[in-house]
Amino acid sequence: MSIPTIITFLIYLIGMLFIGITMYRRTQNLSDFVLGGRTLGPYVGALSAGASDMSGWLLLGLPGAIYLSGLSEAWIAIGLATGAYLNWQFIAKRLRIYTEVASDSITIPDFLENRFKDNSRLLRVISALVILLFFTFYTSSGMVAGAKLFEASFGLSYQTALWIGVVVVVSYTFLGGFLAVVWTDFIQGTLMLLALIIVPLVAINQLGGWTETVQVVGNINPEHLNMVKGVGIMAIISSLAWGLGYVGQPHIIVRFMALQSPNDVPKARLVGTTWMILGLYGAIVTGFAGLAYVSSADPALFAPLGLEIITEDGVQMLADPEKIFIAFTQILFNPIVAGLLLAAILSAIMSTIDSQLLVSSSAVAEDFYKGFFRRNATNQELVWTGRIATIAIALIAALIAMNPDSTVLKLVSYAWAGFGASFGPIILLSLFWKGVTRNGALIGIIVGAATVIIWGNYLSG
Repeated sequence: MSIPTIITFLIYLIGMLFIGITMYRRTQNLSDFVLGGRTLGPYVGALSAGASDMSGWLLLGLPGAIYLSGLSEAWIAIGLATGAYLNWQFIAKRLRIYTEVASDSITIPDFLENRFKDNSRLLRVISALVILLFFTFYTSSGMVAGAKLFEASFGLSYQTALWIGVVVVVSYTFLGGFLAVVWTDFIQGTLMLLALIIVPLVAINQLGGWTETVQVVGNINPEHLNMVKGVGIMAIISSLAWGLGYVGQPHIIVRFMALQSPNDVPKARLVGTTWMILGLYGAIVTGFAGLAYVSSADPALFAPLGLEIITEDGVQMLADPEKIFIAFTQILFNPIVAGLLLAAILSAIMSTIDSQLLVSSSAVAEDFYKGFFRRNATNQELVWTGRIATIAIALIAALIAMNPDSTVLKLVSYAWAGFGASFGPIILLSLFWKGVTRNGALIGIIVGAATVIIWGNYLSG
């Protein structure tokens, strides 16, 4: 990697740390650390929600899936775009209002306990345990993506790259809490969108245009051009069903809770939905164009980048399809632009990891420490408990991510399903049905989590 690329990349990292240090001074109590004191504007809220949602999956996992399997993988994107819109349309405003009415709840377990008047605190602790379990895996997926980025970009070993990524993200989350997370997410979301527009356009131009790109992919495998070829109806439904999981994703819906006013939701919905559609489209086209480009490119282009090229069924391919976006940034752009595009990939990764760490640490501070051990804990004590929890959870997630063969998509799908099944139904019912009970909520969360764990570990093959 060239010196200008490295310098550009480092300037970005320093900027993220500067935001963390700045927001450190504005974090005075646990509400500031967890929700930013409910001061989030619609535009920052929308981009923050989108950036924390999509993660490295958008720039690594989805392009890699399209590269490997073709347009049949695009059903996931359709399901996600639809689910995100419905989440803004039907959940955001009600959740913002209800969480404030329910004793100014600042975490999802806090809201559920207050909503169902659960004096046993069992609903709070089970909810917090589920959050910690699945977010550990979800955070791990981001760390795998970050390690792949540093590994491919700087020629580092996977393990070294992993720990560098952990240190960077934990630093500003530890310092600035929610305000640092959302403002870095805002910048990161903007970078991600620009990257997902620029990279596929330049790649297609290099291939001679869209018609030529489609022709090359069709010659490699005609099924890559068909969204339904080789895909059963259940597979399509399963991919579309990813969108149903949005209601249960704590790191996304906490943005709804943090909005300054429920009246900000329509503006945020428009911005957030537009951002997501453009981003998903760019990721799909990147993976599609990647297959065409690599198949006919000189292998010597990839060797200096540490990217392995293999031949499969007579077609030249990347050994790790999830690195196609990284390959494009290094090959197609000058060093300064390449540095910005690499920063966009890291943005996608960091913007999700920081949100997940924050929600997990808030569960430790608010729902365990304050709820069971120190009910009279001071605000400063709770903030520092959250900060220490951030480090501990990050270390556990990093240990899970130590396996370099882990795929981003597999880890994300496990955690996404876990949250969708555990919290999705009960959040929906708690906002729209007065008849739901505390016991029903508790059983629903336990059964949802258990189903995903059993299926993922014993029944899915």
